[in-house]
Order: sequence, then C-alpha cells, then structure tokens
Amino acid sequence: QVQLVESGGGLVQPGGSLRLSCAASGSTFSINTMGWYRQVPGKARELVGRITRGGSTTYTDSMKGRFTISRDNAKNTVYLQMNSLKPEDTAVYYCNALNSLNVIVAWGKGTLVTVSS
Repeated sequence: QVQLVESGGGLVQPGGSLRLSCAASGSTFSINTMGWYRQVPGKARELVGRITRGGSTTYTDSMKGRFTISRDNAKNTVYLQMNSLKPEDTAVYYCNALNSLNVIVAWGKGTLVTVSS
C-alpha cells in the first residue's frame, strides 16, 4: 500500500507564493505518476497537474504559468510551487499516486490553502 501526506498549506496574501509537498511512503516502487488536485467546498475536485516518474509534467490549462510541479524520487516527494496566488486559488489541495497502469493507488488527506488579505 501507498500512503500520501500533504503539507505546506496555510494562509497567504494575494500575490504571494506557497510550496506544497506530498510525501509518499509504503510501496512507493509501484508509483509512476503523481498528481495534484484541488477542491473548493461544494465544487468538484479539479486537476492541477501531474508528473511522471521521469519528470514529465502536464497541467490543466488554467493552471499553467503560475503552478509548477516537481518531484524528488529519492525522497519520494512531489512538490507544487504556486506563485501569484489569487483568492480563487483558495481550496484544499490533494495529491494522488497512480501506478504504471494509471490506476489510482492512493490519495492524501489534503492541505488547506487560503489566499486572503
């Protein structure tokens, strides 16, 4: 089994930056792709982007430019760097892990990001 723990959320002012981390443990050898999602209460969870074990990234169009996903395979950790944050970026941010068959093997419990002055 794989366990994921997100960290790094908090309160940030509009225009600020924040870096989230997602640490994986357990059967990490089974992980190929890791993804970041976010969810606002009352709305569907939306994809921010994904990164493969090899480091290839894809992003939802609306997230491109301000959000960057990176990965440290040695630490079994992925990061989400968020810049120029806006109040509408306020959400709970989740990471997940997929195996080589693109089957989701784990979700984290999420970390809250609040963008407010």
